[in-house]
Amino acid sequence: MRKRASIIILLVTALFICSTFTANAGFLEESKVESAREVLSEIMKIPEKRIPPVLFKDTYGRAVIPGVIKLGFVVGGRFGQGILVVRTESGEWSNPIFITIAGASVGFQAGVQSTDVILVFKSRKSVDGIIKGTVTLGADVSVAAGPVGRQAAAATDIELKAEIYSYSQSRGIFAGVALDGAILEVDNPATSAFYNVSYANPNEVLSGRRYSAPPVADKLKQDLKKYSEIK
Repeated sequence: MRKRASIIILLVTALFICSTFTANAGFLEESKVESAREVLSEIMKIPEKRIPPVLFKDTYGRAVIPGVIKLGFVVGGRFGQGILVVRTESGEWSNPIFITIAGASVGFQAGVQSTDVILVFKSRKSVDGIIKGTVTLGADVSVAAGPVGRQAAAATDIELKAEIYSYSQSRGIFAGVALDGAILEVDNPATSAFYNVSYANPNEVLSGRRYSAPPVADKLKQDLKKYSEIK
């Protein structure tokens, strides 16, 4: 009798643990999307600092990677996790997939620094490269520090010779940044956790098929639509 009771208790405990895990699945990823929304809001609300409207409206994809950590002494590295969205065939913004950025740097540096990174993708080419494997900025695709503010719009290379424009925000300063050597890769476990499935196919997420997204994804898309309509 005691043995049977013990088994029942174990089963109930296991069910409780599983239900708790399911309820919390994707919580960290939802927080990351909220952080991405905050980064965009901080940057786009100040005309002198924001991404020029011409770049926000007429390009294919957007990655926001909050809190990229750079650390080291002499030889350092950086790592961060963020989100990537694209324009669908209908012209709307997609639900997000999750990506990581990682790279090494050499120079006279010390300590730890946290930086928000935004990447503006000219076309589908560079995004497809990330989905198929990994992309090294400056090697697999061209990357350039992006212009900022109202005046920068007039000076922007409208032909977008670089595949990606890169920006960073650190300690309240927002500017274009060089990211040569950084590696971008899809974070499949994070993407799957966000959609609460065993595996979320990145192409299907970006095309709007199959997966039901948490409410924060709709808020992100509304933000992106608003910023894309800035004159």
